[in-house]
Amino acid sequence: MPELLVDFITSLDGYAAAEGWPGFWGLEGPEYLGWLGESPEGDYTVLMGATTYRLMSGFAASGEEGLGELNEVPKVVFSSSLTEPLDWANTRLVDGDPVEAVRSMKADDTIPGLRTLGSLTLCRSLLEAGLVDRYRVVVFPVVTGSTGRERIYDGYPDVAMEMIASRTFDGRLQLLEYVPTVLAGPPGSDQPT
Repeated sequence: MPELLVDFITSLDGYAAAEGWPGFWGLEGPEYLGWLGESPEGDYTVLMGATTYRLMSGFAASGEEGLGELNEVPKVVFSSSLTEPLDWANTRLVDGDPVEAVRSMKADDTIPGLRTLGSLTLCRSLLEAGLVDRYRVVVFPVVTGSTGRERIYDGYPDVAMEMIASRTFDGRLQLLEYVPTVLAGPPGSDQPT
């Protein structure tokens, strides 16, 4: 069964982006970029929602550096607002329930694996459904309290995280990998699990 990896980059205060800041908050370094290029999940099918698709396909169309590998891998976009044909190569549109579609993909042993790209609402739905096998976060050492956009964890259920790996890039970026377990409530509460 293919794994599903939720993959986020975040500011220290939990934002996915910040107004006026460059991509990666301007802190991407050679070690981190090298790791991105060598990612063992490079052949995984990339899952995303319509907003992420519009943003990333626009970058791809403009020849944005570093998107060459993403152009080649299979991608699935979940949307009821987009229509086929989609412009970004190797992208399939699914207009049905993302949870059921991903559950079906995870049952397909011919798929090497699945990973998300942005898409906060999609990731939250897949986590709530118990479909996420691994959760990876790269924390960038900035606090963007007044300019931050897209708080990653708003609306999430309580989740216990078992750390399985960590690494530091370029002496400042922290990669953290976890196996998530969705909780019915805080540990020790009377809520059933």
